[in-house]
Amino acid sequence: MKTYILGIESSCDDTSAAVLENNKILCNIVSDQDVHRKYGGVVPELASRAHQQNIIPVVDTALRTAGIKKCQIHAVAFTRGPGLLGSLLVGTSFAKSFALGLNIPLIEVDHLQAHILAHFIQTKEKNRKVPSFPFLCLTISGGHTQIVLVNDYLDMQIIGRTIDDAAGEAFDKAAKILGLPYPGGPAIDMLANEGDQDRFTFPKPKIPELDFSFSGLKTSFLYFVRDRLKENPDFIEQNKADLSASIQKIIIDILMDKLVEAATETGVKEIAIAGGVSANTLIRKRLTETGKELSWNVYIPEFEYSTDNAAMIAIVGYYKFLKKEFADQKVVPYARGRK
Repeated sequence: MKTYILGIESSCDDTSAAVLENNKILCNIVSDQDVHRKYGGVVPELASRAHQQNIIPVVDTALRTAGIKKCQIHAVAFTRGPGLLGSLLVGTSFAKSFALGLNIPLIEVDHLQAHILAHFIQTKEKNRKVPSFPFLCLTISGGHTQIVLVNDYLDMQIIGRTIDDAAGEAFDKAAKILGLPYPGGPAIDMLANEGDQDRFTFPKPKIPELDFSFSGLKTSFLYFVRDRLKENPDFIEQNKADLSASIQKIIIDILMDKLVEAATETGVKEIAIAGGVSANTLIRKRLTETGKELSWNVYIPEFEYSTDNAAMIAIVGYYKFLKKEFADQKVVPYARGRK
């Protein structure tokens, strides 16, 4: 039986819609918002307004691209949270109206769970290798950093998380200090390829168990650059590539140390990464190298499923549809946590 799921993602500044046929992607449409670049970060009010403008054209384009009519959709899945509340309200309201109008099930999706299940999105052309249960997933993005033990599609346990800032925030803050454009993570990644990652060293936080912390590193980097600028006003321009490579290295060191610790404690050798920061060149390289050293089976998402997208929302929707885990019309979005 063919099951068609419409996925809607609007947690931050990307409006996205996707259509799945069972677990196979038919289309994944993403409309980003360039308006935030001049502000150096996402402006929530502008984001929610842009979602209102984009949501109908994006969904219409997704259905047309997939070659599917509205009446063929079996359920609509949407991001309930976490994210920017105004942005989430747009996606939630549209999904509720779409489901009500067609009298089809409404499926709420946790954004972080969706990043993890993005590994199970298949294409019509070929089946990609997917993790076996249980597996560990390092979920890293601008707002979240977690290590999750995944026992089944819908059975996940967070065993480590950041106690303050996320890894993506550390990248963005460092980029802002260096005067790099938004988004900062990709800019640092590109510059780091030209730099010496051992040129500058920064302190690694000592956080117990499997948790992370990046606020101290952000402050340390800020003070380091500030003090050097007092001595040499051209310090950043003369050392931008080395600074990028050095801060990137310490962030990835922190992530990989905790991931290795988690794998050792649990005995799990199926290891995956997910989230926007998983697109970083060094984390992909280090994970692959460490996997070979420790005999892990490593899973790295396709670039198009690393950042926010509706295909990952739809795949969660598919597995929830199979278990008939539906939401009602009273459902409301949440900005933080996991409900």
